[in-house]
Amino acid sequence: MSTLLSGVGFGLLTAALLALAAVGFTVQFGITNLFNLAYAQFMLVAAYVGYTLTNAGVDVWVALPIAALAVGALSVAVNRFVYMPFVSRGRALFSMVLVTVSVGLAVEYLIEVFAGAGAQQILMNPGSTWSAGGLVLTTSQIIIVVIAAIAMALFHLLLRHTRLGKAMRATSSDVSLARACGIPAARVRDVAWFISGVMCGAAGVVLGINVSFDPTTGSSYLVPIAAAAVLGGIGRPHGAMLGALVVGVGSEVFAAITTPSYKDVIAFGVLLVVMLVRPQGILPGSLRTDVVEP
Repeated sequence: MSTLLSGVGFGLLTAALLALAAVGFTVQFGITNLFNLAYAQFMLVAAYVGYTLTNAGVDVWVALPIAALAVGALSVAVNRFVYMPFVSRGRALFSMVLVTVSVGLAVEYLIEVFAGAGAQQILMNPGSTWSAGGLVLTTSQIIIVVIAAIAMALFHLLLRHTRLGKAMRATSSDVSLARACGIPAARVRDVAWFISGVMCGAAGVVLGINVSFDPTTGSSYLVPIAAAAVLGGIGRPHGAMLGALVVGVGSEVFAAITTPSYKDVIAFGVLLVVMLVRPQGILPGSLRTDVVEP
C-alpha cells in the first residue's frame, strides 16, 4: 500500500507537469489545427532559461515566470514568422507536421551548441517533507502541484468567463464564422499561442526541477503530452487536464508496482487504446483537415 501511495504522490507531480504542457499543446492545436511537434523542445528552452537564472542567483519561483514568459514570446514569434508563412503558401497538414519537426530539431541543436550536451538540473531547497501514510511530498513538490492547479483554474476562468476566452472558443470552432462576426482571428491566435507558450515554459521549469535534463530530453516527453491531450479530446483544454491526471498518476503507479523503466509504456498504451477505441477522447475534439490560415 505504501508503494502504491508513493506512486500516487509522484503521479500528482507528473500530472501537474503534464497538465501545464498538455493544455498548452491542445490550445495551439485547437486554434490553428497545427500539431506542433516542436513543443517539447520549447519546454527544454524554458528548463535551460530557468537553470541559467537560478545559477545566477535568481530564486527558482522568480525564474519560473520569467522562463514561462520568455517561451510564450518565443512561441508567438515561431508561429508568426515560421509556421504561418508556410500556411499562407498553402502547405498541407502533413507538410506542416514536417515543418514543426524541423523546428524542433533546430531548437534542440541550438540548445546543444549554446548549453552543451551534458545533463543539468535546476537545484533548489526541497523544503520540509510531508507524509500521510505512504504518500510523501516535499514542500516544493506541493507548491508545484498548487501552481498547476491555480493555472488550470485561471485558464478555466479565462476560457469560460472572459471575452478573450469566448473569442478563442469561437475561433477554434469556426475561424471563418468568427472573422465574419468581427473577431480579430489573427490577434486571438497570437494571444492563444502566447498563453500556450507560457504554460509550456512553466512545464519546462517544473521538468528541470524534477529531473536532470539535456538537449534531447524533450523528445521523451512528447508522447506523454500527446497522450494526455488525445485522451482528453484533442483541442479540448478541459479534457487535456483530465488526460494529464490519468496519464500522470497511471504511469507513476504502474512504475511503482513494476519498474520505472516501463513508465512510458502507460503513455504509449493510453495513446494506442484511445486511438483505437475512442479517437475523439473523453471530451470530443474538433478535428479539421486543414491548418487555419492567418
